[in-house]
Amino acid sequence: MMGYLVTILATGLGLLVIDTVVPGVDIANFPAALFAATVIGVVNSSIRPVISTLSLPLTFLTLGAFSLVVNGLCLWLASLFAPGFSINGILAFILAPVILSFTSTFLNKYFAERGVGQS
Repeated sequence: MMGYLVTILATGLGLLVIDTVVPGVDIANFPAALFAATVIGVVNSSIRPVISTLSLPLTFLTLGAFSLVVNGLCLWLASLFAPGFSINGILAFILAPVILSFTSTFLNKYFAERGVGQS
């Protein structure tokens, strides 16, 4: 349970980083970032596998580049359900998921090395 909370915290912090770095991504405040992180987790666990499976032929044809579009679509879908979080523009649509992936991975690794969230 604590591991999920640490992951949500890392994703929320990653969203705040994206808010400052990527133009077109707007997050109202820290609680909105945490709620958006929760919604992103739900979208990634429920909707993303379906989208990834349906777009598999296109992903093969583009040698995996279409997965950037799938990631952007999932982040955009999450922004529709999370108040205080919005994605505007093609740059934000493509760049925000990439930066979110890097920052969340870094923060999760950082917390794991320090034993945060370990039972």
